[in-house]
Amino acid sequence: CDESIGPRALSDLCLAQVCRSLDSQCSRRADGSMSLSRAPLFPQETADQLLHRMVTAGILNDTTVGIFRDREVLRLRRASIRCCPVSAAAFRLALCPHRLQELDASWVPGGISGANIVSGLASNPECRSSLQRLSLNGLCLDWESLDEDEGVRVGFGCLQGLRTLNLADTDLTDAALEDICTLPQLETLDVSCSAVSELTALLGCKNTLRSFIAHRLRQFDMSPAGLLLVLSQLHALRHLDFSDDHFAVGDGDGGDGDEAARQLLEGSPRLLPSLVSLDISGRKRVTEAAVRVFVEARSGLVFLGLLATGVSSCDVLSSQGNLKVTGEANENQVCESLRRYRGRECFVREALVHLYNLTTDIDKPRPDILKLVLSGMQSHPTSLHVHLVATACAFNLTTQDLAEAMPVRLLTSTVTHHQQVQKNCLLALCSDYILQDVPFDKYLAATLVINWLSSHEDPTLQRMAVAVISVLVAKLSTEQTAQLSKDVFIMKQLLAIVQQRAMEGEADSTLKFALSALWNLTDEMPNAAHNFIQCQGLELYEEVLEIRKRFPLILCLFSQSYYTEPSIQQKVLGLLNNIAEVEDLQAALLEEDLLQHVLALLQDPQVEVGVRYFAGGILAQLVSRPEAWTLDEELRATIVKELHTSIMTWTSLEREMVSYRSFQPFCPLLQTCQPSGVQLWAVWAVHLVCSQNASHYSRMLEKEGVTELLKALAARPDTHSDIRGLSESVLRMVEQHQSHWGGFNERNGP
Repeated sequence: CDESIGPRALSDLCLAQVCRSLDSQCSRRADGSMSLSRAPLFPQETADQLLHRMVTAGILNDTTVGIFRDREVLRLRRASIRCCPVSAAAFRLALCPHRLQELDASWVPGGISGANIVSGLASNPECRSSLQRLSLNGLCLDWESLDEDEGVRVGFGCLQGLRTLNLADTDLTDAALEDICTLPQLETLDVSCSAVSELTALLGCKNTLRSFIAHRLRQFDMSPAGLLLVLSQLHALRHLDFSDDHFAVGDGDGGDGDEAARQLLEGSPRLLPSLVSLDISGRKRVTEAAVRVFVEARSGLVFLGLLATGVSSCDVLSSQGNLKVTGEANENQVCESLRRYRGRECFVREALVHLYNLTTDIDKPRPDILKLVLSGMQSHPTSLHVHLVATACAFNLTTQDLAEAMPVRLLTSTVTHHQQVQKNCLLALCSDYILQDVPFDKYLAATLVINWLSSHEDPTLQRMAVAVISVLVAKLSTEQTAQLSKDVFIMKQLLAIVQQRAMEGEADSTLKFALSALWNLTDEMPNAAHNFIQCQGLELYEEVLEIRKRFPLILCLFSQSYYTEPSIQQKVLGLLNNIAEVEDLQAALLEEDLLQHVLALLQDPQVEVGVRYFAGGILAQLVSRPEAWTLDEELRATIVKELHTSIMTWTSLEREMVSYRSFQPFCPLLQTCQPSGVQLWAVWAVHLVCSQNASHYSRMLEKEGVTELLKALAARPDTHSDIRGLSESVLRMVEQHQSHWGGFNERNGP
């Protein structure tokens, strides 16, 4: 039955249960592989179905494939290890002893080669005659490694029963093709996207070959006349695929192939007299006149592939009732393209683009088309090109009332694949190069990712989303950050993640990214700072700093990890620094427990300078306004004294620890009336960033009047010598920078 519409078959449900409980039903051999315990004799078809189910469930590997070593219980005929990590040794032990009729070993990762597969199969005399269908798509054939068996070289020629051989996307060579074409019963051969350069070897199977597929031969080097000479002798050939990838670059212009396709269309019906199916999609020199000649001369034609040729709207095609066509002229052609080209990304992309245009105004439910869209997505799970266009088509097909008429399981699959697209987009964004250097609308991207985050709790996706947000927020302009900071929803989302990770005791990258985003979002942004307080962010941060223990049993499990994790403390204190810079929010920070904790961090020589720096910034801002101080004056005096004492023990930092949008929050701290501890912290901070990036900050100091404040401090006789020395050092850096750039401008002119 159709799983997307009706209920699943009972046999499928039973096999799914076997897969889920496989570990409990098996014992282990000495090599770690599994063996079924007390298993009955499986019907032969059920054994094939179990293997297929293990493949689709993603559980087939060297360990689990071991259950098929027992041929008395599980007898395989039609086997598949497609895309499964099965080694050559495990393959030989588990599958080669069976009397196989079919094997699909396409796209197997982990180093198994086509040579391993062929030599393994050839080691079983039964397989040499029983195997009729073999698929090795996507493998390295490693043909030169094949050994000799009793003086005879092992190769495809040993598998005398082969009728169908699929070798697309392999390193198949002309020499290996010659070996293949000696097979006495070969009927179907696929050499698409291989290294084959010429096709004369096909004459070796000219009396048996009925279907030949040669899509996008990357190194094809035959003249049109030479190719047509070979084709003219393939008297049994009924299907020929000589299509090309029109998106491909770097493989030459395909001119000879395109010309050969044109000449084939215009040639005599005596050329390939048995032909009923021809695919030349993607070929560039096809004309409507040639198509008309070809179709009118072949009354038995049942299929013609014309996608991306520009001639699929030829009028002769619509007059052939039994002829199926792939193209873009109408819905039937586009849907036929999606059905036939499921495994070819270039054609799936092309067909989906045209399908989107055809379904823009659709007013009837079309589950049949939606299934084709999902099939294309399933076949290309990592292709952003396919998924982005496919989701647009899915939107057209499920909009408004159309979704209600769709089978529920089909809609479930649609939603699942839409989520995969979002995941792929996040993966694409999780690139330092893209986030840092590629120009795009970072404000829009940040907004979209934040909104997306609210409805997804998957830890992996959440981590990626928060990482992207933390970088994007730091890249926004001041105006964009101000606009973003007005939205209290954003603050709630990020604080919820902090709370979730804190409650779980996880000081992981997700927590760190969320803290970074909040820190950047509140940097000189009073609206964001107010939202932080309104959303009880201060209480949450106090829990992270272990001051307010709302969850004492949980916090005790990880309290030491937070205390010894400088990156966590630095981000928390950095944000509180931003809060302390907002005068009407300073009262919220005037809690004795909080200030005592921050003071302890400032004083502790075991704590990193980066953490002590931000602790000092909070305290300096709060004690700089005596009129707003509401706590004990002795505490304020202690803070002022400890600021000076602690700062003088700090060593200079080589790595860039902090950056500033402006020095405006420093101006009140640099007034000559401020206590020395407050002044010293501000001057030390200015000196730190200027020593790391003088060119950027020197201009900012001049523009914002900070150099005048430093000059005033340096000139006053009552300024502490420590402060005077740092102030003069900063002024020298500014002067040196001005002198350098002044000379540069004089040399280069206006």
